[in-house]
Amino acid sequence: MNQKEIIERINALMVEDFEVDEAAITPEASLKETLELDSLDYIDLVVAIEQNFGFKVKPEDFQQMHTIQDFYDYVANRLQVANA
Repeated sequence: MNQKEIIERINALMVEDFEVDEAAITPEASLKETLELDSLDYIDLVVAIEQNFGFKVKPEDFQQMHTIQDFYDYVANRLQVANA
């Protein structure tokens, strides 16, 4: 899966599962503020990542994601490691 496909899948997940306005999804946007996540939403997002991308997310990894770009990079790095 290339970077463009990862971005498209993550953006679709945010729009469909979290009802985020697609126009608000920019690389520099704050993940927490854009998604307006509470603690239960974080759990839902972790589950959605695991189901859509096929790897487990460690809570400490998720705490390091602050922007949408961080989210894209995290998924891309995890998929690259899994395919290596």
